[in-house]
Amino acid sequence: MKVAVVGTGFVGAACAYAMTLRGSCREIVLVDKNHERAAAEANDILHATPVSHAIKIRAGGFDDITGASVVVLAAGVNQAPGETRLALLARNAAIFREIVPQVMRYAPEAVLIVATNPVDIMTALTENLAGKAARVFGTGTTLDTARFRALLGEHAGVDARHVHGYVVGEHGDSEVLAWSIVTVAGMDYKEFCRSRRIEFDATTIARIDDEVRHAAYKIIAGKGATAFGIGAVIARLVETVLRKERAIHTVSAHSPLHSVALSLPRLVGEAGVIDTIGVNLSPDENKKLETSATVLRDFLAKL
Repeated sequence: MKVAVVGTGFVGAACAYAMTLRGSCREIVLVDKNHERAAAEANDILHATPVSHAIKIRAGGFDDITGASVVVLAAGVNQAPGETRLALLARNAAIFREIVPQVMRYAPEAVLIVATNPVDIMTALTENLAGKAARVFGTGTTLDTARFRALLGEHAGVDARHVHGYVVGEHGDSEVLAWSIVTVAGMDYKEFCRSRRIEFDATTIARIDDEVRHAAYKIIAGKGATAFGIGAVIARLVETVLRKERAIHTVSAHSPLHSVALSLPRLVGEAGVIDTIGVNLSPDENKKLETSATVLRDFLAKL
């Protein structure tokens, strides 16, 4: 099980490191325009294999990704403090127009996972450049969903893995937190909190919404980039594909209903996105989702 990571900046390196610690695959190839950086990251991560998993990791060129089952696209410029994800569009689109044809030349059968921001637009661009939309998806709001569940679990005093809730739409400012369908042990989240005498009101909702929606901005302001959370998320998505798990993730892919790539709960497995499950939102949440789709369509039209 071979995985290639194109782009060894903060996200690409964190992804490769997470895959090594988790034993996500058997071989990792790091590709970067700065080959010395890729080689240094590969060497550093290699030193973790004796205390984690016996994974073969090395730096290489595009010709070395031949035979990869999954290619993670993490190349691009970093999001600057105060910069929105959508402001990255023009710079990263130019980079993808160069690298995606190379990836398809050497690994045409691979599932492509897009991690570069603005991820929904970059996913749409990759679908277009690769010509195989069914095998392309973006990380989308998978990280936002993880943040949402982490905060919900913390507030309710429950292991976050047992909280079910989704963030849909754009991975960015217009994303939609689907409060109406959050559950714990099959019970409505509000009812669960009430049954355990845990305060849950509009103030709590506003606080969690703000922390999820603006998490990246706060992290970037404090340390310059987000890496560990998204690195772990990518490793998990890679495992879902390689192990044919058919798990539900809020990944980004083209939505015929919204005429743009955005995130919805989707069935993910060996072929990438197998099916879109969708989500039963409240009327207000549906309006917000359409607004989110409109934002993305407008930027895609500019591209």
